[in-house]
Amino acid sequence: MLNITKNVNGGDLKVILEGRLDTTTAPMLEAELNKSLSEVKNLTFDLEKLDYISSAGLRVLLSSQKIMNKQGSMVIINTSSEVKEIFDVTGFSDILTIK
Repeated sequence: MLNITKNVNGGDLKVILEGRLDTTTAPMLEAELNKSLSEVKNLTFDLEKLDYISSAGLRVLLSSQKIMNKQGSMVIINTSSEVKEIFDVTGFSDILTIK
């Protein structure tokens, strides 16, 4: 299960993810982002309550990064140690901006 909370402030979008971002839930996040990203200049993912991310979830983050490279910036904050380890092992720590 994945809970998605979006906070919009002008051109800033903060997406708070809670639960699991996997093959089942990644399409849900992708659909939400497709509806939301057109006017966004600064995208922030808050992963404090994200327990797990699969390759499908990583793909959604990577496609979001590609979009934001053209129209603004993207940052990932509050990453749990489990999710941070997945980013490190997959090399995503070098691709994404993680604070």
